[in-house]
Amino acid sequence: MRRLGVPRQIPPPVEGHLRLGDPPGGPDAITVNSRHLSRGGRPWFPIMGEFHYARYPVAEWREELLKVRAGGVTVVATYVFWNLHEERRGVFDWSGDRDLRRFVRTCAELGLDVVVRIGPWAHGESRNGGFPDWVLRADCEPRTDDPRYLDLVRPLFEQIGAQLAGLTRAHGGPVVAVQVENELHDRPGHLVTIKRMAKAAGIDAPLWTATGWGHARLPPDEVIPLFGGYPEAAWDTAHDGWPQQSRAHYFFGPGRDDDSIGADLRTTAVTGSDESHLARYPFATCELGGGMYTSYHRRPIIQAADIAALALVKLGSGSVWQGYYMYHGASQKIGALSTLQESHATGYPNDCPVITYDFQAPLGEYGQVRDSYRHLRRQHLWLASDGPDLAGMTLVMPPDAPADTADRRTLRWCVRSDGRSGFLFVNNHQPVETLPAHEGVRFAVELGGRELVVPREPVTVPSGAYFAWPLARPVGGATLLTATAQPMGVLAGDEPVHVFCQTAGIPVELVFDAATVSEVEGPATAERDGDRLVVTDLAPGTGCLLRIRDASGGRAAVLVLDADRALNAAAGRLWGAYRLVLSERPVVIEDDRLTVYGRGSSEVRIYPAPASATRTDGVFGLLPAPAPAGQPPEPKVEEIRQAGPARAPVIDPRSGRASAPADADFEQAAVYRVTVPREALTGDDEVLLRLDWVGDVGRAYIGGRLVADQFWYGPAWEIGLRRFRDAVLEHGIEIRLLPLREDAPVYVSPQVRPGSYPGGSVLELRSVSLVPMPRLTLEES
Repeated sequence: MRRLGVPRQIPPPVEGHLRLGDPPGGPDAITVNSRHLSRGGRPWFPIMGEFHYARYPVAEWREELLKVRAGGVTVVATYVFWNLHEERRGVFDWSGDRDLRRFVRTCAELGLDVVVRIGPWAHGESRNGGFPDWVLRADCEPRTDDPRYLDLVRPLFEQIGAQLAGLTRAHGGPVVAVQVENELHDRPGHLVTIKRMAKAAGIDAPLWTATGWGHARLPPDEVIPLFGGYPEAAWDTAHDGWPQQSRAHYFFGPGRDDDSIGADLRTTAVTGSDESHLARYPFATCELGGGMYTSYHRRPIIQAADIAALALVKLGSGSVWQGYYMYHGASQKIGALSTLQESHATGYPNDCPVITYDFQAPLGEYGQVRDSYRHLRRQHLWLASDGPDLAGMTLVMPPDAPADTADRRTLRWCVRSDGRSGFLFVNNHQPVETLPAHEGVRFAVELGGRELVVPREPVTVPSGAYFAWPLARPVGGATLLTATAQPMGVLAGDEPVHVFCQTAGIPVELVFDAATVSEVEGPATAERDGDRLVVTDLAPGTGCLLRIRDASGGRAAVLVLDADRALNAAAGRLWGAYRLVLSERPVVIEDDRLTVYGRGSSEVRIYPAPASATRTDGVFGLLPAPAPAGQPPEPKVEEIRQAGPARAPVIDPRSGRASAPADADFEQAAVYRVTVPREALTGDDEVLLRLDWVGDVGRAYIGGRLVADQFWYGPAWEIGLRRFRDAVLEHGIEIRLLPLREDAPVYVSPQVRPGSYPGGSVLELRSVSLVPMPRLTLEES
């Protein structure tokens, strides 16, 4: 038995000390204390996803933001990259894909809040960290209070202020926060200067933030320090293993900092580990790794569980603001004067792709929906209902918690509670280094004057499992003391439906306070055990619906899904009711329309069942969602030239890391011409060109223009063709591929490493195919 006692009295948060927030008294006023954010007088739990407007086609913003919203994200964060707007001094460009104002307004139309990361220095794997080249040539000291530097920044801020005019909170707009600078750890006075300059330019928000990692010295009470954590680190060296610092993000605990983020760019060492000053601020994040980019020398694969388990650990550890970087992948622009990616040529320790910034994100570079999107959405559905309560809860660690990040044997768990109710968190997953299963597991939590034991009989927590279980939580007017199922939110209505999902194959049991329940109806066994009502023999799935009558006569319901269907669950207001939708294909709910993406299953399941349902599955109504008939056309692939000798490794003298091939190296690349049939691009849906290959670096050209590239790292290379439709039909696509040498000083994940290198190198184009991503809109008849 693993035991933990929760204090009955949780100290109240510190109030009124932060120079942040809306003026008091407004109906939707945002305020902040030392523990959490509030909105309209109620705790508020933002879920934030990074999406870079200027790195994505403007014509597709709305569609992609709908996908972002459908994933449970409520706040969109976006960098303003200076070099994308003022590449030449004094010449600003806010048109097309660079139209910040249009992007923020589109977010507002969709009910999404916005965090604007104004820099001036941003990073984001951008050339010079986002500084235009002319800033570095100027006679000034950037990122300081040097008046000459501030004179360069002021016009930028005035331009941003003009873009946001009428869109700030004071005017009812969606901008809830502004981030100043990025990864600036030793100049708190300069951050205050930047904040004041931004305000003077009309950039304003109730919340101001700055990145806090690397034990940053931030101006006290002026900004909320935001933190991050990644499952891997493309900025690490090419060593054959897992980055040491990433381990920490899979252990529960009060620590917030990760001094490895940005460490490759710091010129001074991080000293000290005291985080006591952070108690003045809520635990907020802006860079929980939604994936990881590929640098030339380090190309890891990030799995969905790596992302979702890390996010769950941050929730258990006290996060009250989940922020993902990246949530939506993107493509780097090529500027009028240069390419705009981070590179050895511009003094950075990492060579990044010229174009791709896919980041293996939940939503990919061309809007692909990844498994991590579904895994995170399951958490976000829960937070949409219980996030406000969770925000007021504090971390309680068990006495048997692991002592250090080298411990792979001790089960990792904790409780987050307000002294009356809470959630028990368990994580038995981490990347690369598999954790063992734990047998005979039970937890005993002293909470609110009683001992809660869950589960009643010992169970096995399998390797790779991660979950949260409720403790003394309300289900309508009843009290659910414990459950071996993870909450997934509440469908509001006359009879609220509390949705749960089975976790880790563990049998589901629900234990109620018997004094609060008068009746349980449904496919389960309910037995009294002293002062508790124990519900067992549940078969999670589409028919596992229980109706609960509480002691005062009120009604609520509990729906328990199996784990697979839970990953297919989306929710939103649809056809006059708040509904749960189960679909193997991605779905978006918008204005009483249901859009289904892709090919595959021909039906979606909806609860409560709409009148137009053709039949039922359990309590769900089924609607047909037929995928297009037939197979997509095949592209024509011609080999134009075989690859020359594999390029010898080139080592950057400053970083000691392998450098990416230069333009001239692609004269020795294998060349293929891909012709796409016109009938494949007749509609306005996305069509992916998928290349299954193995090698070093690939580039795609249309009409001689570089449009996509990839540092090979295992998964198929996908290129969205919709944005290039006319040019693809006119010119076709030229693919250039370079071979990977056996002795190349680069890291790729062990599971995808080539088994052989004939002649010392490997290059193979295994297949080329077209993958249509059709959209079908269902409306209530």
